Amino acid sequence: MKTNLSFSTPAEAETECLVTVVLDRAEKDKTEAFVATNDKAVQDTAAEVIASGEATGKNFETTLLHNPARLKAKRLLLVGGGKAKQFSAVELRKLAGAAVRSLKPKGVRSFAFLAPESVPADEAVKAIIEGAFVGNFDPDSYKSDRKDQKIEAITVVTRGEQPALHKAMDEALILGESQNFTRQLVNEPGNRMTPTILADHARKMSQEVGLKCEVYGAEKLKELKMGAFWGVAQGSDEPPALIVMRYEPAGAPEKPVLGLVGKGVTFDTGGISIKAADGMEKMKYDMAGGATMIGAMRAIALLKPKVKVICIVCATENMPSGKAQKPGDIQTAMSGKTIEIINTDAEGRLVLADGLCYARQLGCTHLIDAATLTGAVVVALGYTNAGIFANDDVMYDRFTRALAKAGEKMWRLPLDDEYKEQIRSNIADIMNTGGRYGGAVTAAMFLKEFAEDTPWLHLDIAGTAWMEDSKPWIAKGPSGIAVRSLVEFAKSFGA
Repeated sequence: MKTNLSFSTPAEAETECLVTVVLDRAEKDKTEAFVATNDKAVQDTAAEVIASGEATGKNFETTLLHNPARLKAKRLLLVGGGKAKQFSAVELRKLAGAAVRSLKPKGVRSFAFLAPESVPADEAVKAIIEGAFVGNFDPDSYKSDRKDQKIEAITVVTRGEQPALHKAMDEALILGESQNFTRQLVNEPGNRMTPTILADHARKMSQEVGLKCEVYGAEKLKELKMGAFWGVAQGSDEPPALIVMRYEPAGAPEKPVLGLVGKGVTFDTGGISIKAADGMEKMKYDMAGGATMIGAMRAIALLKPKVKVICIVCATENMPSGKAQKPGDIQTAMSGKTIEIINTDAEGRLVLADGLCYARQLGCTHLIDAATLTGAVVVALGYTNAGIFANDDVMYDRFTRALAKAGEKMWRLPLDDEYKEQIRSNIADIMNTGGRYGGAVTAAMFLKEFAEDTPWLHLDIAGTAWMEDSKPWIAKGPSGIAVRSLVEFAKSFGA
């Protein structure tokens, strides 16, 4: 999707459709809808439909006007943004997606979005473009009668300092493309996204954007004594892939070195502790954490912050076979810790354990892992917030600032020492599951054993990496959660 800026008046914008936001303003005992612009032509054009009560400002309500007399645009789309007092770039991002999803089936291929004047211009430009990219993605790649309805171009009509706004547009373009790149990886079925194929995508992308990329197989896992990772991989006929991507910009300080570690289980049957058949097809998304890190690395390479970043994706399938690990087996992780396998479906923490250890060996001073790790986090937080765990408050505070800029939602869960009792083993150092209660926390406690004293964050995105239903601003399917936040976090070190 091409992106452009226009600094002309809205009335002069020649476009298939001009989109403007309608907000709801509380006035004593009543509410009043109004367009979020001071432009007289847009106000006058929308006045009649607002006065009639057809356009109320309700969230995601859309009203399409054809041949608006006072505008050069062929159509005017009013999109409701809710309460004016609560409106921000976060809501604006979703409205841009909603506008795209409303216009696509109508045959519109390009449109202009009028930036609301209540949001700082650079934030508005960034939010509109990012949201439009999110809304433009559909997961119907393999439909034989697929109709390509993608929006081809968006123009943001705005005012302000042009260099700063062009910079915001360029950054939003990179983030939007990178988030959708992640979503496309996650959307692929397991037979078309094996560990080898995922590694090929990472390698090709790295060549395009200037990253160093190395891919290793089973022999490297054995050489590094990655017994936890190999314990999962040994059950599959598909070879595992240890993907290592490096961003090392000239002029970056020796420290910090950010380590991004992703779970890349390209299909998860549960292994010998096999999952129920109902819904297992969704387990192609179990590599979403790895895809998120690959997408974040793409954006980081293009935005060029002055900070070193190493990404490690541990890619494998988790399959039941005569070679698969069994409940009761003991595996020795790269760190030397021994692990009693209680449930082979608690495999993500095993591959991440060795990934975190390897990141530390490569010199990473700060660690973040992302994984569709537990169903328990969905029980705790539903499908709205991802779970976030931290062993370092300073790093957590920095990441929450990145979350605010990115407009993504995560909620911190505890890592109290008492939870460690649930994963103590009678035969080994630790068990790979702590039972039913507090499952997201005990999984994080397991990973904490391998992060050790390195500042570390764990993102459990099991409930947010896949949209269970279509929303006005996003299609059902992969969400690309955390890409924007990880990039903002990296930028905060190397701005």
